[in-house]
Order: sequence, then structure tokens, then C-alpha cells
Amino acid sequence: MNPAPRMNLQWGSPAPCVRAGRAALKRLDPDEQPPAKCARLSADSAGDTHGLLGTSPGSPSSPVSTPDPATHQGPSRIGAFLLLPLAERENTHSAMDTDTGDELLCKVFNMGVYQERIRAYGILPGHRNVAGIRDIILGERKAYVFLDKDFGDMHTLVKSCRRLEEHHACRLFHQVALAVAHCHQAGIVLGDLKLRKFVFADEKRTRVRLESLEDCRVLEDPNNDSMSDTHGCPAYVSPEILSGSAPYSGKMADMWSLGVMLYTMLVGRYPFHDPDPATLFSKIRRGQCCLPEGLSPKAKCLLQNLLRKEPSERLTASELLTHPWFQQPPLSQEAVLGEQEVSSAEQMVPSFDVEEDTDLFC
Repeated sequence: MNPAPRMNLQWGSPAPCVRAGRAALKRLDPDEQPPAKCARLSADSAGDTHGLLGTSPGSPSSPVSTPDPATHQGPSRIGAFLLLPLAERENTHSAMDTDTGDELLCKVFNMGVYQERIRAYGILPGHRNVAGIRDIILGERKAYVFLDKDFGDMHTLVKSCRRLEEHHACRLFHQVALAVAHCHQAGIVLGDLKLRKFVFADEKRTRVRLESLEDCRVLEDPNNDSMSDTHGCPAYVSPEILSGSAPYSGKMADMWSLGVMLYTMLVGRYPFHDPDPATLFSKIRRGQCCLPEGLSPKAKCLLQNLLRKEPSERLTASELLTHPWFQQPPLSQEAVLGEQEVSSAEQMVPSFDVEEDTDLFC
């Protein structure tokens, strides 16, 4: 599959921005109204009082979180696209191009900030494990950015399975590592990395890609990733960010978050968790977590080299890709068939009630 085309974006006034895949960027006609925003489901923030869901205390609120007054929550039309709000994803719509029949994802931004939010797409070369922009339409107050459709996120997969077998986790996490290494090499720090940020590009859920670059930081000097801002999901935040005493390495903070992601995939819970935020942050600052006996020695080795309290001792993204854990022996035919059956079953909505432990997932 060819990588997403690199966009040639110009930064200045909103109008000059170039559309990918079309002759020119289209401005929304005055008589076409922006789509109504669907209210965010309260379930997304349920249990947030335990400090494990959503963003950390003190996180800056997104400038696109304040919508225009909604008139309805049904389908809307923007140019050639039909949009349907996704209740579980704020400011995000399912989109269909009525000219081609393509199904896409549409993210809506305020005009004043959209260029900065998509700036990284114009810098990062295309990569099969990073989402690319397919189209942009400018309205009077909103910018509509169209990306490839996805088939669910890794957070939902891990939550439904409770944990993944190492062969399965290895294939998915390797693609996560490729995406992060590609961004770091281009001078982009992702920040707020978590399972929910990675989605599946195919219906069989075998190909993973980074869902978007809207929350990343573009380094002015690729050799200097020193940062001081703090935001993100509490369960994934690194010890040095919590200390707040000095600037920290953005890339090494990303590597800590990757360690939390891998641990959660393999174990089925966060390495550091507690219903009390102060206790949770204290555990993270100590940087000591328990590795279950059921993990292979190579998996334990990798986790220990990512979840190190001292940032300089963690693996870099390029070093991560060379770790022996990724050299998994081939699966037997029986195991392959078994995994295919599981993958097929996961597409079905269970007919039984499952008690969800919302404290464990961000």
C-alpha cells in the first residue's frame, strides 16, 4: 500500500493551504452551514474522579473544544461530503465523499488554530503507520480536515481482550514503534501518547497507524527536544514530567509512554494505577512496577528498558526497533488459525453483559 502523500502546506493566511488529492482547496459556500456537533458522551469521562481517565489536572484545554451552537445532530453536508458526528470522538465526524464513495474521517478545527494543528503534516514525510490528510475544506469559522477512515483503536482492542498474547502484541507494537521512530527522526515529539491514539487501518485489525498529529510538537531545532509543558493522560505520564523541576526530553517522555502502552497490552492493566491521583503520581515518580511472571524474558527486558526512571537510560525510538523481542519465531499454523478466529469473533458485539473496569483504562 502506498504511503499517504506528503502535503505541501503553506503557512500564513488560511486561504493558500493546498488540498491533497484535489486541484485546489475549497472554501465553504456561505449558504453551507457547518455540521452540528454531537455532545460528547458522559461515559467517556465516567470515573474520571479516580484520576485515570481523560487528561491530567492542569492540562490546557483545546481551543477547538467550544463548538458553535448545534442545531441538530444528524447528517450534514460540506461540499461533496456527507458528515455524521461520532459521539465517542469530540469534533470528529464520519464522512463520505459523494463523488467517489470513499469513507473518510473528518476533524473540525476553529479557523484561528487549524494551520498550527495540522502543521506537522506538512513537515513529516508520508509513512504507512501515520495517518495522512486527504482533503481540507475551509468554512467561515471552521476548517474541515479529512483523513483516512479507521476501524477502531488499540485501547478498545486491549480493553475487550483484557490483554494480548505476545505474538499479537509484538506485531502491533512494532508498527507503533515504527510510527514513533519516523516522527522522532523528523523532529516531531508526539506527547500524550496512549493506546487510544493508535487506530487500525484495516477491517481485520492487523495494520496500525497513528491516528493524527494534531497534539504533537514540532521541534524548531531537531537536536533540542527540551520541553517544560505538561499535559496528557495521568497513567502514561513520565516521572520527569511530574517532577516539574526542570525541562525534560520530549522524545524520552514519549519512550516512557510507549513502555506504559506495551505493559498494558501484555498485562491488561497499567503499570502504575491508584484511585487517588496523589498516590498514583507518587508511584510513577518512584518508577518501580511489577513485571508478571508470565511474560517472556525478552518482553521483560524491553519493558525494563522503556520504563526507566532516568530518561537517559531509556531506549531511543531507533534502538527500540532493534530489540530482540521483535524477532519473534513464526507462529504454527494452528496458532495462526486460532488468532484468525479470535479476530473474527472480536468484530461481533458480545451478547452478554461485561462489567467494565473504567479505572484501568485512559
